[in-house]
Amino acid sequence: MVEPLFRVKICGVTVPGDARLVAAAGADAVGLNFVAGSPRHLEVAAARAVAAAVPRGVLKVGVFAGTRAADIRRVATSVGLDAIQLHGHLFAAGDDRVVDDPELCAALLGLPVIRAVRLEEGGTAGDPLAGARRWIDLAAAAGAAPAMALVDAAVPRGAAAGRLGGTGARADWAAVAGAAPVPVPLALAGGLTPENVRAAIMASGCRAVDTASGVESAPGVKDAGLVRAFVAEARGALGVM
Repeated sequence: MVEPLFRVKICGVTVPGDARLVAAAGADAVGLNFVAGSPRHLEVAAARAVAAAVPRGVLKVGVFAGTRAADIRRVATSVGLDAIQLHGHLFAAGDDRVVDDPELCAALLGLPVIRAVRLEEGGTAGDPLAGARRWIDLAAAAGAAPAMALVDAAVPRGAAAGRLGGTGARADWAAVAGAAPVPVPLALAGGLTPENVRAAIMASGCRAVDTASGVESAPGVKDAGLVRAFVAEARGALGVM
């Protein structure tokens, strides 16, 4: 069984102090948001300062949506990112512009890709992860599959880039558990908090979790007590020593 890139990720870290807090609490991944319009969006200079505070052994993940491969690589090199999370839509529909095509994985070869997916997007009735499976298969056929998939809460078609994640909305845990498996490790996001993350892991069967708003006192401002409680609950439920 392929091991996930991370088990517990805290996303939307915006200042160096919070990066140190997240790492000290025991999270093994920190998310830096480069999606325009997000309240957790970082400019490159600020992201460099955050990344510099992340200790060795903790994954630095850059979150992008609808960004060209060349621009992602430029930011990754400048900041020192270890992995890329693609958070745009899987497939275009109507006038959607925030789409991350399957060919991006091959274009980013050398940088592991975490593909955010949403239940039923591009899928069929009774198979809520069909769209995710199709995207992963297309990426593999184009030269490289993502290293991981992350199930986030559904968003309305046409949602602005800054509203594609970190909203506090919850994914359907039972639907995740009941879906046919995808060929890469699966993480769960969407509305996770210290109070519900254990139940979410048990109900969904996911092997990793990710949160942003669930451990904040304000958008982009992490709460030390919530971060420590979330990581402890998640690690306990996942059996991470």
